Amino acid sequence: MAIQPEITLDLDALKPFGFYEFFAGGGMARLGLGAAWSCLFANDFDAKKVAAYTANFAPADELHHGDVTKVTTEQLPKHATLAWASFPCQDLSLAGNGKGLAGERSGVFWAFFKLMQQLKKEDRRPPIIALENVSGLLTSHNGQDLTSLIGALSDEGYRVGLVAVDGALFVAQSRPRVFVVAVARGVAIPKGLVAKVPNPVWHPQSLQDVVDALSPEVRRNWLWWKLPLPKTEAPHLIDIIEREPKGVQWHTSQETKKLLSMMTPGNLAKVEDAKKSGLFQVGTVYRRTRNNVQRAEVRFDGVSGCLRTPSGGSSRQIVMIVEGNKVRSRLISPRETARLMGLPESYVLPERYNDTYHLTGDGVVVPAVAWIEKNIIRLLALSAQKTIKKPQAIEEVAHG
Repeated sequence: MAIQPEITLDLDALKPFGFYEFFAGGGMARLGLGAAWSCLFANDFDAKKVAAYTANFAPADELHHGDVTKVTTEQLPKHATLAWASFPCQDLSLAGNGKGLAGERSGVFWAFFKLMQQLKKEDRRPPIIALENVSGLLTSHNGQDLTSLIGALSDEGYRVGLVAVDGALFVAQSRPRVFVVAVARGVAIPKGLVAKVPNPVWHPQSLQDVVDALSPEVRRNWLWWKLPLPKTEAPHLIDIIEREPKGVQWHTSQETKKLLSMMTPGNLAKVEDAKKSGLFQVGTVYRRTRNNVQRAEVRFDGVSGCLRTPSGGSSRQIVMIVEGNKVRSRLISPRETARLMGLPESYVLPERYNDTYHLTGDGVVVPAVAWIEKNIIRLLALSAQKTIKKPQAIEEVAHG
């Protein structure tokens, strides 16, 4: 796959682009967008996530704690270049209830979308909209939810594309997610940013099936975004694990034995292979229910399982350390979960374990956002700055 030339941006000479951050959580999209962007407005309903956001971005006068369904455009200042929305995934997740975009949680996407519609009426719609969610969006209701989402954006004057990106390209965590990037018609698409045919690396067959079934009118507004593969390897799980963990305790030998007793022969074989290697080996374990039997499933491939919100003990990921014949286990630590999301060491985490796990398990991988910003969103923003006739449509944030 051809690698696009690296884009350079003189941040000293260019004022940041403004953006709105909906369903902001702990501000991971904000971190991923980086110095080229300045947050004009952020919103989240969860008080604990709002506290984390404030702790890391204070003073955050732009942060609004409240229900997105009650946000009005009067609260959205200026003219943003980008509206980012990592809307709730519960109704789209494979572990969810299957209600999709009609569900109470994931359905709040439509409240966000109504705000975008109102901004258009006020002649200040963001030229770029970016959405992030679980891969279940591709297949929810046999692709009809994604079809509705694409159609809605198309009807409002946007051209739409989607890339499926696994966080494992950037961090030591398997975290497949989809990123929708929509750009207003009238914004010139930079050369080399769109492919004529889908690339299965970023455009899985389930997405291609949805696109093939779009109406001709909507299909004309579809874009196959081109995205290069990162040149550097993601860190190995062993690189992010704390030898002396903070915030968690090692399991007793009996607790570790019980965990091993819950493994199938195939999973026990992985542990035995780790012992025979004679090396310091780090794996992660999830407890899952298979055929009404709770099982412990382990992996030693240098990548953790996908972090999930702590709805119960089985959703908490376990670290397993093997040194020769010695096997130890414990819950993954708060800071380790932050590293799995690509958060910097300086990021202030909540004091309570579950609050941190909920924050990180619900978040977006920071370097994945940064990669998409660098290779798609920033290029579109620079083009929008040049091609949209009204200068206020790409209002930049003044400093001082």
